Parts: sequence; structure tokens; C-alpha cells
Amino acid sequence: MHHFEYRGGELFAENVSVASLAATYGTPLYIYCAATLRRHFEAFDSAFNGLPHLTCFSVKANSNLAVLKTLAEQGAGVDIVSGGELYRALAAGVSPEKIVYSGVGKRADEIEQALHAGILMFNVESLGELERLSAIAARLGKTAKVSLRINPDVDPKTHPYISTGMKKNKFGLDMETSLAGYARAKELPGVEPVGIDCHIGSQLTTLDPFLEALDKILAFRKKLGDMGIETTYLDLGGGLGIRYDEEEPPHPAEFGQALTKALAGLPIKLILEPGRVIVGNAGILVTEVVYTKKTPTKDFVIVDAAMNDLIRPSLYGSYHAIREVRPAGRESLNVDVVGPICESGDFLARDRELPAVAAGELLAAFSAGAYGFTMSSNYNSRPRAAEILVDGDKVILARRRETYEDLIALERDGSK
Repeated sequence: MHHFEYRGGELFAENVSVASLAATYGTPLYIYCAATLRRHFEAFDSAFNGLPHLTCFSVKANSNLAVLKTLAEQGAGVDIVSGGELYRALAAGVSPEKIVYSGVGKRADEIEQALHAGILMFNVESLGELERLSAIAARLGKTAKVSLRINPDVDPKTHPYISTGMKKNKFGLDMETSLAGYARAKELPGVEPVGIDCHIGSQLTTLDPFLEALDKILAFRKKLGDMGIETTYLDLGGGLGIRYDEEEPPHPAEFGQALTKALAGLPIKLILEPGRVIVGNAGILVTEVVYTKKTPTKDFVIVDAAMNDLIRPSLYGSYHAIREVRPAGRESLNVDVVGPICESGDFLARDRELPAVAAGELLAAFSAGAYGFTMSSNYNSRPRAAEILVDGDKVILARRRETYEDLIALERDGSK
């Protein structure tokens, strides 16, 4: 359920006309609905009310301060993967005690930053990281609570770029190495093993991989107990999918019921790291048609949004529904929706049946709230889009559009 709907023949974001936003703020334009963020967070978080738990929004999905602040006000924690994401989370008002730090390549300065902030826990992904974390924490006179990220070798049956829990992936540690890692963590100064972390992938459309991984993790936890290591946190990551096209992902309530049954009676606090399922369908990307073009073999709709604004179709072959902002009831054509970037891979949709449109009209790419703006770039020296958060009839300019001056603000040509 999202809060983009057609009223009187045009698309609205909550109580605000999308066309009016485009007229005021220009295109390409990201628009998010605060009501959808709140609804989705509550639907996910409440699914686990039968368990002690903490829902940590995955900042990499959408790191805008206004989005993070909206979720923090709902009680969300966050999962971060960089010092920059930590900085954003703290600036948005997220409590450090609700922050978990994942990621395979934490630098020494980032580790220090997180230790000084007093975050809840580090999800450690290599033995080298464990040693570095221990050395830094001991030097600072601090104790870092840690979970080791276990790679259970479970196939999530998702796109290979977003699969993270198999032996061939760069993430986490295999189970044998993990046992040695926990034994080492028990001896090291400055670290305290308190949990187990496992994240198998993103955009999962069935619970079976989650439950297969959980069985392996609980058996692993028992081995840790036999070693005298008691873990009180179980971080199962995120990854629950959303509907972009014809997918039928499970509802969070099903996920909650399954985990409540599996973890009943265990002295564990569950940590979850949803991202896409919270924010994916809370956002759209609005773009203006610049030209239409007909060749002997193909019809093109050329728009002012490009792969630098929304890279998912080019990177993953991902589907985003594309609809008119003001439908005109015209017959459909089979078209490619492409952008101005000088790459043949610059497209938002290929071989898509869309109503015939004309230059100057607006289209909206749906399900763009996750991994849209956060993955955008300045390729071809294109200023990045503005971001708007709509809350009822209130409009928040969550990020202004970049200017040409912004493009070169950090650069020097050597003449001064």
C-alpha cells in the first residue's frame, strides 16, 4: 500500500499534485510519501511484537535526512555500512544505542568514529576486522560489542548482485572460520561477542531461504553455547522483497509469525534490517518527456531522467512501472524509455507498452524509493535530482537540486 493515487485524472502524492511539484521543483524529481514510510514501518515492526526486537532501517536503501528523521520518530534504529551513514543517522536524531554497523571494509577512522558514538554493535565480517577492532577499542579504553556475520551458504534465489549469503559472496565468514573467530573474540581485549549476524540477500520473495538460514544459525548458536559463549542478539538482516511487477513477496506478518514460532522461548533479542520493504514503494521518480523518436525498428521515449538518476534498470535489469502523471487515454505503443546519458545502457524501460506521449508531458517511475537517489551519480556532469518529502499537504524540500556550481565546487584547476 502506498499513497500515490490518481484523483481527477492526475497523480497525487498524498494531498499534493505531482504535476504541481514538478512545476515548482523541476525534473527529474524524487518524491517520497511520509504516510507510506510510517505505514510500512509500523506494518513491519508490529509483525514481531511477539519477540524482543529492534527494527533497524537499512540506510543504504535511502539515506535522506528527512526520511531517516521520519523513521527515527517512529522508533526505528538503523543499520549502517559506512562512516558517512553513521554521520547521517546521528544528524537525523537516531539514538546511537539503536545503530548496528555492517559492511566488509570498515576503515580504522570509521571504527573510531563508531566507538566514540557508542553504537549498539559491530557486525564483523572478517578475522582481520576483528583484530583491528580489538586493537582500536583497547587503545581507546572502550569495549566494542560484536556479532560475527555468518555466511550460511543459503541460496536466496534473487539477483546475483544482491545475493550475500553464499560461499562465493564477499560477505561474512563460513561457519568453521566463524567458530574460530568467536573463540578468538572471547580472548581479545576491547571486544565482547554478544550476538550472531546473518544476512543472505535482498528482494527475497519467499520465506524458505530465511528459515533455512535460521535453522543453521540456531545450530551454530548451540555450538557457541558449548564453548561458553552466550549470544543475546540475533541479527537476521533484511531482504524481504516488494512488488515491482508480478512478484508475490510474503507479507511481513507471515515473516513475523514464522520467526516468532522458531525463536519462541529463546533468550534472544532479534534485530532486523529492512530497507527496500519500508521505503521502496514510498517513492517515485518524476521525469519529463524531452522528445519522442521513431526509427525503422524501434520507438523511443526520450526523458530527462537517466541512468545516473535511477541506475537499477541498467545495473540489474530491474522493472519499474512507468505511468503518465496525467493520463490522456491514448493507445499504447511498444517503446524504450531512455535518458540523455551517452551510453546504450541508459534506459528506464525496454520494450514497454506505454500510452503514446508527447514532449513536455510527465511520466513517473514507481517503486523508486529504495536504491534510487542513493545510487545516483554525476555521470556526464549531470546535477543530481531534488528530493521532496510530502506529508499530507505539507511539502518538504528534503534535498535541493544540484547546480552546475555544485559540480565543480570541490575541484581545482591548478591556476590558484
